Amino acid sequence: MATEVGIDLGTANVLVYIKGKGIVLEEPSVVAINQDTDEILAVGEEARQMLGRTPGNIVAVKPLRDGVVSDYDITEKMLKYFIRKVCGSGRFFKPRIMVCVPSGVTEVEKRAVREAATQAGGKSVFLIEEPVAAAIGAGLDIAKPDGVMVIDIGGGTTDVAVIALGGIVTSESVKVAGDKFDEAIETYMRRNHKLYIGERTSEELKKKLGTASPREHSVTAECRGRDMVNGLPRVVEVTSEEIMEALEEPLYAITEAVHRVLESTPPELAADITNSGIVLTGGGAYLYGLDTLIARHTGMEVRVAENPEQCVAIGTGKALGVIESIENNKLNAKEPYL
Repeated sequence: MATEVGIDLGTANVLVYIKGKGIVLEEPSVVAINQDTDEILAVGEEARQMLGRTPGNIVAVKPLRDGVVSDYDITEKMLKYFIRKVCGSGRFFKPRIMVCVPSGVTEVEKRAVREAATQAGGKSVFLIEEPVAAAIGAGLDIAKPDGVMVIDIGGGTTDVAVIALGGIVTSESVKVAGDKFDEAIETYMRRNHKLYIGERTSEELKKKLGTASPREHSVTAECRGRDMVNGLPRVVEVTSEEIMEALEEPLYAITEAVHRVLESTPPELAADITNSGIVLTGGGAYLYGLDTLIARHTGMEVRVAENPEQCVAIGTGKALGVIESIENNKLNAKEPYL
């Protein structure tokens, strides 16, 4: 019997779920390549450690940008590496794969994901939209007529969706998420501290000091980078208030997207959401005070799902249970999200 695999193909991380085993792999979506030979030198965490630290002939790249495939060949090789790592290299029992995609992707982008997964060794490949997978993974009953609202903040995109009867009623996908948070911190450090910092440093600052709403007690951390004036290494102390200021613009874009989705939600479903509240998923849900910020802007209860960064992968894995029905064209009305 073929292995059934669910893949959260994220801009920042790839999570792999195997039916019956749960999440078996979680690694960064980074590949290190020797440009002279096109040889893959490292994938995942090992490659992430090389970001910004490689010699001229070696480059560490992220083959996914804004939630979609930006480099097809490297994405295919990365997927092949991860699939072989969790499934082995057997040629006779190819896995059936379900991959999640942002809700706003085009047909061309969907085809690129499907083809990359097929070339990586998938027997048959299915796609599921990220907010639907996130809702399933968060334990929400999406088959009911009652509306639920999910905000999935990943690395490349934030997906906001209202779901009822197993399908998306209204949604919006904005290319503002974890990566934009990092870029905003880099820009802030250059503008206010005259300090150049790299991707990994800005991500560490986000994790240590990232703040969407004022903290009760200020937190500080040292930041190391290169002085823009004299070009020498320098250390500055950064506060959580500064990072909150740096993140104002991307956070505003997310709250505006939430507002637009609520405006286009049918009144009956809006009433349901008022009762059930809004659920935050994705790695961005860990940002301190983000639930408070969204609650303040919407006037609704907002809660962070359990293990938010794993919700999409878990939901994708749970959706594997209806693959048999799909292949036999017997998908019933409760399973239209596939």
